[in-house]
Amino acid sequence: MKDDSQHAFRLAPLLTDGAPQSSDRARKVSSGGLERKGRKGRTGSCLLTEVERLIEDAASLGVALSPQDAQRLLRLSGELVRWNRSYNLTAIAPADMITHHLLDSLAVHPDLAGTRIADAGTGAGFPGLPLAVCNPQRHFSLIDSTAKKLRFVSHAVQLLELTNVSVLHARVERMKVAAPFDTVLARAFAPLPQLLAKVAPLCGAHTRVLAMKGKWPQEELAALQPLWHVVSSRQLAVPGLSAARCVIVLAHSPGPPTPRAAALAG
Repeated sequence: MKDDSQHAFRLAPLLTDGAPQSSDRARKVSSGGLERKGRKGRTGSCLLTEVERLIEDAASLGVALSPQDAQRLLRLSGELVRWNRSYNLTAIAPADMITHHLLDSLAVHPDLAGTRIADAGTGAGFPGLPLAVCNPQRHFSLIDSTAKKLRFVSHAVQLLELTNVSVLHARVERMKVAAPFDTVLARAFAPLPQLLAKVAPLCGAHTRVLAMKGKWPQEELAALQPLWHVVSSRQLAVPGLSAARCVIVLAHSPGPPTPRAAALAG
């Protein structure tokens, strides 16, 4: 019997006929121009352009962006502003898109492992799209159950000419994959015990789950089942973002499978 719990997303007429018209504000964001205030360069003699500032901020996160990739990311941000005016894809204000979406996504770049990456509950494509731009050697599967958000993601993949991204319309807990992913990303997806239960079909013995959180989730960690353990964790210092951020890397615990592990595997 054919499994219809997941499928590669196909662009609906909304993509070509219903995309919002561009505005001066969106063009400014996408061209890296005027939406964020510039700041003095290290010499103090000139203001950084938007591209230069993004490159500098990304470098502080351990990400080496080329000017071309920085332009692509700014174009992504501008396109999200444009679509968001009509389709309510994100609650983040236009002035905060770069910090709260682009840089927040890039912050977990050093924690990626392997070449097959899943972004569970990608929403409008974060963190998957920014990470795909600066990791062309890795393949990213962006998964979500909300069609209107995936229309934007598919549009962005085409706009940015990303050949290392697949867009899947599915509920992660119902997916059946041919092979486990190397890394599973989950950004503000669910409390840790529920998150791990939902992404279990994507995971194998060596999969790393990167849970992107705000404040340190002490109660969630205390509720973890023995099937999982914390491999590492760290606080994230996202440039321009004062709110707390952390990433927790989890993996299956070694040893014989517990009854819960067997139930999840089944």
